[in-house]
Amino acid sequence: MKHNVGGIDRVARIMVGLVLIGLTLAGQIGMWGWIGIVPLLTGAFGFCPPYALFGFNTCSLQKK
Repeated sequence: MKHNVGGIDRVARIMVGLVLIGLTLAGQIGMWGWIGIVPLLTGAFGFCPPYALFGFNTCSLQKK
């Protein structure tokens, strides 16, 4: 699996994921907040399947 999610994108995904999960656990939003697991995992692993499918890459590191 090649990384396709860059630094700022990763941080943003992790923060959004944590906020959604936190709001769900606090009872502020409904069960749909568990969708925060998706951006949390894509940010943590640095790989986003839709990015790969459409050829996007926000990662600045290019391995030769």
